[in-house]
Amino acid sequence: MKAVAVFPLSREVKLIEQAEPVITQPDQVKLRMLDVGICGTDKEICTFVYGTPPAHADYLVIGHEALGSVVEVGSAVTHLAPGDLVVPTVRRPCPHARCRSCRAGHQDFCETGDFTERGIKGAHGYLAEFIVDEAQYMNLVPRHLREIAVLVEPLTIIEKAEHQLYGLMQRRPPWIDPAVSERTQGQGHKALVLGAGPVGLLGAMALRTVGFDTVVYSREMEPDPRIAVTQEIGATYLSSQALPTDQLETHIGPIDLVYEAVGHSLLALEVLKALGPNGIYILTGVPGLQTLIEADPATLFREIVLKNQVVLGTVNAGTQAFKAAIADLDVFHQCWPRAVLALMADRIPIEQAAQRVLERPTGIKSIISFQL
Repeated sequence: MKAVAVFPLSREVKLIEQAEPVITQPDQVKLRMLDVGICGTDKEICTFVYGTPPAHADYLVIGHEALGSVVEVGSAVTHLAPGDLVVPTVRRPCPHARCRSCRAGHQDFCETGDFTERGIKGAHGYLAEFIVDEAQYMNLVPRHLREIAVLVEPLTIIEKAEHQLYGLMQRRPPWIDPAVSERTQGQGHKALVLGAGPVGLLGAMALRTVGFDTVVYSREMEPDPRIAVTQEIGATYLSSQALPTDQLETHIGPIDLVYEAVGHSLLALEVLKALGPNGIYILTGVPGLQTLIEADPATLFREIVLKNQVVLGTVNAGTQAFKAAIADLDVFHQCWPRAVLALMADRIPIEQAAQRVLERPTGIKSIISFQL
């Protein structure tokens, strides 16, 4: 079967042939892959910034944003059946008894760092025609979401952040009454999303559905499909080319929440200065190698303390976030069907995947489709 893999030692990215996997344990399922999304993590792995092959292998099959169809189940699997659509979680727990998070099924909060991640760290990913995985890590997807379900994994980033955000917001009584539903937690508050990539735009959709007055801030200028999506969901778009960061607060008023989805250290620091009193700043981007920048940590820390602010970093997601993402994706599809579909402007076959990962993106998100 075909797969796309990186070879770190020889610094190659290529289409390979490997044996079709078979079920060897009663708790496993076999999937025929349908769609795999390409993201910035895949691009960095393919430029050898990071990415670790499984033990005793010299290559890593990439791909972690996946949608598959169950073709076979192990004898102990009762909650899935052939034909079911599933989205797999990415991270697997570390083996250490001392890791309370992994032992409790919350490996996204692993305390040792010895977790594995499909397609990223120590385990092959999903950019292959078939895969075998443990059934407990499969998330069932309603069939009517077939065309967009590959967006579930990137959506889990904001879902995990929102779950933590709801608790953080209760520290400030004027923000939220504990009796208020999570579905209306953002009403009357302003959110700024940094970045108009798929993670940023999905984050903007999630924030809009809970009532935030949402502004997307990115470098693109009109006409651009990212701006069209922003406007379609009822958010405001501002370009960093037209409005410098030091004018943000003056232009849009006090910012209660920043959702960062760019992985750019300088921009993140500059926008932190615009966060309002009692504000919450959520970091999701992972900066790559960048030019060293000058910063004044004393002033930054002073402002965080005196303004009663919170800075939160979050990565990966657990089962709860995947379930929430599937439910919210259904909501997005009902509210803004054109905007959701516009996120996936480019579908290509696996034979073109290696080249596409290394190229500049031509749309908002590239999808490798196994049914073209």
